[in-house]
Amino acid sequence: MSLINKEVNEFSVQSYQDGTFQTVTKDNILGKWSVFFFYPADFTFICPTELEDLANKYDEFKAIGCEIYSVSTDSHFVHKAWHDASDRIKKIQYPMLADPTHVLAKDFDVLIEADGMAERGTFVVNPEGKIVAYEVNAGNVGRNADELLRKVQALQFVAEHGDEVCPAKWQPGAETLKPSLDLVGML
Repeated sequence: MSLINKEVNEFSVQSYQDGTFQTVTKDNILGKWSVFFFYPADFTFICPTELEDLANKYDEFKAIGCEIYSVSTDSHFVHKAWHDASDRIKKIQYPMLADPTHVLAKDFDVLIEADGMAERGTFVVNPEGKIVAYEVNAGNVGRNADELLRKVQALQFVAEHGDEVCPAKWQPGAETLKPSLDLVGML
């Protein structure tokens, strides 16, 4: 079953950001673009490379009005300990959401029940709180923040210009396509 256009359910979780613990709820994501970046666990091997990649692009995501939320099933206390211990994770300025009760991992359908951890899933949520793009990777394959940024930019463009679509490898400012009415049924 596809999660495209699924509305994110109500939630309230703890986060670690900028040296403080904060509560994040569904209300925090409404009215802006969001990326939920699920990863299996803190203090692991691939996860810090991905989270550092996102940290290096965070200003670019913020510039287009998109918040990043990294999410694991670890507690906010573990997020702080990892942040304090890892040079890569110290670069993170975006909220690190704690999901020890699996409310988010279940809602986004990425919970690995047997392990109590999340799959490596990336979800783009529009300002209405609906999932508009997602991908779930095998646990041993890292993701690319450059491609994620491009994807969010394309989704934002299409949301603003409903009669245009973005072809493969589209970049901001590049030519888009305007499907003719004859071809719309073939999409």
